[in-house]
Amino acid sequence: EKMNSTMSEEPDALSVVNQLRDLAADPLNRRAIVQDQGCLPGLILFLDHPNPPVVHSALLALRYLAECRANREKMKSELGMMLSLQNVIQKTTTPGETKLLASEVYDLLQSSNMSDMDNVNEMNYRRRKAQFFLGSTNKRAKTVVLHIDGLDDSSRRNLCEEALLKIKGVISFTFQMAVQRCVVRIRSDLKAEALATAIASTKVMKAQQVVKSESGEEMLVPFQDAPVEVEQNTDLPEYLPEDESPTKEQDKAVSRVGSHPEGAGSWLSTAANFLSRSFYW
Repeated sequence: EKMNSTMSEEPDALSVVNQLRDLAADPLNRRAIVQDQGCLPGLILFLDHPNPPVVHSALLALRYLAECRANREKMKSELGMMLSLQNVIQKTTTPGETKLLASEVYDLLQSSNMSDMDNVNEMNYRRRKAQFFLGSTNKRAKTVVLHIDGLDDSSRRNLCEEALLKIKGVISFTFQMAVQRCVVRIRSDLKAEALATAIASTKVMKAQQVVKSESGEEMLVPFQDAPVEVEQNTDLPEYLPEDESPTKEQDKAVSRVGSHPEGAGSWLSTAANFLSRSFYW
C-alpha cells in the first residue's frame, strides 16, 4: 500500500530527535547544543509533533540540557519554549508521563533566576497546577536510583534507555555513566521492581537499587528475582525497527563528540539542516 508523505518522514524526525537526546545525555555536549543556532528552535518545534515518542524524546533532550545550570536562562528565553511546554502540559491528548516530564522541565527553567524561597513557592504552585491539569489519576512522581552492572558504554546505555522507555509509568531518566548509575523518575504507582525486570531483559545488565540507610550511608539492595509483570507503553508507537535505527552510527557520534567538542559542531549543523528542511518550508 502507498504510504502518505508524512508517514514516510516520521522515522526521520524520530531518529534526529533521538540523536539529539543521546548527545544531550553527555554532560560535555550540553553547552554546545544550547549555543547552537538550530537545535533549541528545532527541539521546541518537536514539542508540537503529532507523533508522541518524538515529543517525549524532545522533552528528555531538554531535560538533560536543563540539568546544566548555565543553560537555563537561554533556554527559558528561547522563543516559544515556555509556551510550548505549557501546551504539552495542558493538551488533553498528552500521555501522563509526558505531561509530568514537561512540567519537570518547565519547573527547572522557571526557577533559573529566582531566589531559593521564591523557587520553592513557585515550584509548589506549578506542581499544584500541573496536578490540576493531570487530573486525579496522577499520583506524585518518585525517584529511584539504580546501580546497573554492565552499564559501561553508550551502546549499553541505549539498550537501557530502550528498555526503560517501554515501561508505562517511566517519566525520565538521567545516566551517571562514571558510577554505573541511572536515576529514574517514575509515577508513584509503578513498582521499582519493574525497572529491574526491564533491565534484566537486556540479558547483559542487572540492576540493584541504591538506598540510603538511616545514618545516611548508601547501600545496594538487590531486587527479588521473581520477574514483575511490566505494563508496556501502548500509547507510544514502536520505536524504529533495528535496520533503520540510528544507534549504530550514533555511538560513533556520541563517543566522538564526547572527546572532541568540535565534533559536536558538525553533527549539530547536520541536525539543524534537517530541522530547517522539515519545519521552515
